[in-house]
Amino acid sequence: MIIAIDGPAASGKSTTAKLIAEKLNFIYIDTGAMYRAVALYALKNNLDISNHKNLIKIINSITIRFERINNENHIFLNNIDVTSEIRLPEITKLSSNIATKKIIRDKMVEIQRLLAINQKIIMDGRDIGTVVFPNANYKFFLTASIETRALRRLNEQLTKGIVSNLEDIKNDLIWRDKNDSEREFSPLIKAEDAIEVDTSNMTIEEQVKYILKVLQGDIA
Repeated sequence: MIIAIDGPAASGKSTTAKLIAEKLNFIYIDTGAMYRAVALYALKNNLDISNHKNLIKIINSITIRFERINNENHIFLNNIDVTSEIRLPEITKLSSNIATKKIIRDKMVEIQRLLAINQKIIMDGRDIGTVVFPNANYKFFLTASIETRALRRLNEQLTKGIVSNLEDIKNDLIWRDKNDSEREFSPLIKAEDAIEVDTSNMTIEEQVKYILKVLQGDIA
């Protein structure tokens, strides 16, 4: 059983997917965290990602896995917990650039499909319903206004003690939307059979409730 949730940054994908996974007892896989882990590896090892040899080195040198610890999803890069490190601001832009590299995307898709074998999973990202699992049992595409998404990201960073500027976050999201939508490989697009959910005026609880109703067949 596979549930795919796609959409732009800060549309509520990750939080919604986590909560639904908890309620349905599914495994939650945060694909965005995987690209962030790759970006962290490149940064720590001073690898220029414009060099194809470095990209080959990266995919041959990393292992990525998820583990549930104290009811929280943790991501491990080469057996080291990097859950907090990958959320640093300097990782965000690099991970978006990393995600445009076909050799990296192919490797991540391979790992994502392996993680889903014989499992009940909910996976969020940019290309889950279009590339990773085009035959997913359910597909959702979450959207929200740029203002709503920027404010959400600001509040998220403030709760983590990261001081940010709302306008800077807004500009970064606009850049990421453009980068994700216009990249040559696996661009951010809505699958034809995905259910679109505009979360601009919805709380996380409302998003979760709506998707659960769809999954339960209460909404056509």
